[in-house]
Amino acid sequence: MLAIISAVLFFIAFLINAAEISTNDAFSSVNVMLLGLTALALHLAGIGSGWSVRGRGRR
Repeated sequence: MLAIISAVLFFIAFLINAAEISTNDAFSSVNVMLLGLTALALHLAGIGSGWSVRGRGRR
């Protein structure tokens, strides 16, 4: 899930940069790209990869 979010953030950053849209400092293409990198790093670290069922079937 986080990989999809990071891909969307990278695409938004690309559109902002390619169209040369002037935004405020908090929503610049570099900041959106950094948010995408953060989501990708969390995905690679295993956070947000899904739920795991523990102890099922053991007695």
